[in-house]
Amino acid sequence: MGGVSIAAQAWAISRGVVYWQTVVFTVLTVSQLFHSLAVRSESVSLFRIGLFSNLPMLGAVVVTVLLQLAVIYLPVMSGIFHTQPLPLYDLMVCLLLSSLVLVVVELEKWLLRRGLIYRQS
Repeated sequence: MGGVSIAAQAWAISRGVVYWQTVVFTVLTVSQLFHSLAVRSESVSLFRIGLFSNLPMLGAVVVTVLLQLAVIYLPVMSGIFHTQPLPLYDLMVCLLLSSLVLVVVELEKWLLRRGLIYRQS
């Protein structure tokens, strides 16, 4: 997840935006959420388990995403957390970058199920 957040930081700084810290904060938060969903099983895909098979966890993820959006877009919250509103394009990039964590974990599980990684010698 560190690599994804560093990539987000580099992307935002290279564009010269003043809200680069909010970009990094958002990517870190959403990446953690996607990771928590993906690692519910070491080898079974989240899509096979089912996104709705653990409703309390899904609810916690949804509430946390809503709180993250509140921290970014509500003036009272952004004042406390020193965040700045993100344009829609930048928010979508943050979500896309964060989803890479889910993709990598699912790819690792796929490779594991096929015996291509972590073989016992």
